[in-house]
Amino acid sequence: MSDKGIYEDFSLVRRRARRIFVIVAVLCGLALAVYWKIQILDYKKYESLAVANRTREIILPAPRAILTDRTGDIILADNRAAFKASFIRENTRDEAASIARVASLLELDPSVVASRIEKYKSWPAFRPIVVKDRLTFEEVARIEARKNDLPELIVETEPRRLYPRQSFCSHVLGYLQEADANDLKERARELRPGDMVGKMGIEQGYDRRIAGREGRVIDVVDSLGRKQSELERVDPVPGKKLALTIDYDLQAKAEELLAGREGAIVVLDPSNGEILALASFPTFDPNKFITRFTPEEWQSFVNNPDNPLLNRALQGQYSPGSLFKPVMGIAALDSRTIGLETTFYCGGGIEIYGALRRCWNEAGHGALSLRDAIRYSCNVFFYQLGRRIPIDTIARYAEMMGLGRKTGVDIPGEKEGLVPSTRWKKTTRNEEWYPGETISVAIGQGPLQVTPLQMAVLTARLANRGRGIRPHLVLGASEEPPGDSALNVRPEVFEQVIEGMWRSVNEGGTGQGARVEGFAACGKTGSTQTISRETAERIGTGAKAAKTHSWFTGFAPRAQPRLVVTVLVEYGGGGGATAAPIAGKLFSLYKSNHDRPRSTQGN
Repeated sequence: MSDKGIYEDFSLVRRRARRIFVIVAVLCGLALAVYWKIQILDYKKYESLAVANRTREIILPAPRAILTDRTGDIILADNRAAFKASFIRENTRDEAASIARVASLLELDPSVVASRIEKYKSWPAFRPIVVKDRLTFEEVARIEARKNDLPELIVETEPRRLYPRQSFCSHVLGYLQEADANDLKERARELRPGDMVGKMGIEQGYDRRIAGREGRVIDVVDSLGRKQSELERVDPVPGKKLALTIDYDLQAKAEELLAGREGAIVVLDPSNGEILALASFPTFDPNKFITRFTPEEWQSFVNNPDNPLLNRALQGQYSPGSLFKPVMGIAALDSRTIGLETTFYCGGGIEIYGALRRCWNEAGHGALSLRDAIRYSCNVFFYQLGRRIPIDTIARYAEMMGLGRKTGVDIPGEKEGLVPSTRWKKTTRNEEWYPGETISVAIGQGPLQVTPLQMAVLTARLANRGRGIRPHLVLGASEEPPGDSALNVRPEVFEQVIEGMWRSVNEGGTGQGARVEGFAACGKTGSTQTISRETAERIGTGAKAAKTHSWFTGFAPRAQPRLVVTVLVEYGGGGGATAAPIAGKLFSLYKSNHDRPRSTQGN
């Protein structure tokens, strides 16, 4: 390249460099001018704004929905105004020193405050962390008096849940507890640290509907956290009042009849699935859960040997015993294994597959049809059915009647129970099913497991002559039942079984303790021995473990059923002696309250 060409290239570079320099100089000049204006000319203005122009967001919790009985008049869950102390990490420079001061003011152990703050360290520093709730007016006054010294500690108001009737209906209502890490993760847009969420029953199952929608206030505060003005306010929207299906009188009576025992009672309307009473005992007071438990306090509660948090109506799984005999009757008649007038002879026992199987009545019942076999709960009759009907056929009819699956009730935690079959045993134990095992299932023993709610729903299907229902606890929450709503079973099959259940209650059968004059109740008793007396003595569990669970399930009146009652009393002895009279008292109360016309067998 010539010298001239090189010179022209350098000249071009110099011109471009000058242009860039000019542009940079202009920009720097502008920046310096703005800086001069802010720092010198407008110093006072921006100093004032820097001090005052800080915002603080305050969440306004929404009152949870009021829960009532079916009339809407009796309040089961309400709200009361309460105060809580919250810590804002953003407002402190020395967190350790601040924790010590806050703990001293609130009369708490510093480790308790520190653990609360540490629990939510991953959350934004501006979010308040609840360190103490249920403040007294004296505590609120102390905090307010120190707010200039402790800008990191604020008092927040919140609607506090109140259960005015303490333990009444507790397994239906459930309880509230502080949202845990899983709750906060799954519902990050809805919840913040310290929020209370439903953990059982209606409170959990309908939590989003009950909780309402929180509001917020954005305040302008100074460097000491003092409010200067309000920028924005969004008022909270309370949850809508929720009427439950619970009949107060029936629920109160059910709880009274269970008091001091362990067990469950379910009362429902077979026409629509509304649960009128659901009681489980032992029970608990949900008000005690409103405070924020320490891990040690929580463990002491859940490890209670009486297991009061177990909703036995939904979660207790038991052998149904003789309550399963109507299912066997339907299977036998509908599969034409027996006819309407088939009889078997009971002499007090029978040898099947080389083993002597005894009836509960050692003297025997003589020749019985299905109707009277249900009436007297004759084991020998159903042993004969168990010898003739394969286990998979029994399982098919049990599942048709709703066993082995959840009922679809509208609160969480329900168990499925268990209906054994050849496939079940092969899958779970890798073993073949033996015919002798079917004999035990035929009288409701063996691996067969049900919940009291499942038995109530099964009884409703019997009362409805095959039509299913979905049980529910909130008025208007009814949906189509799971599976087939109506069974393809001959009407006379249901009538034969129902006749036996009517005789059991009204003609000297095992269920006569449930009889109510003029109400035509139909029912079935059951007794399931949980462990033999010999085994109880050998392993040292005491006499209680050797006692039987006491069952009764039934409906009334016979022709146009309005009520299903299922009773389970753990270690209660015979079903006829314990559970049936309890059911009778509930039938009587319902009839008295509703002034039903007199019913007879022919109705």
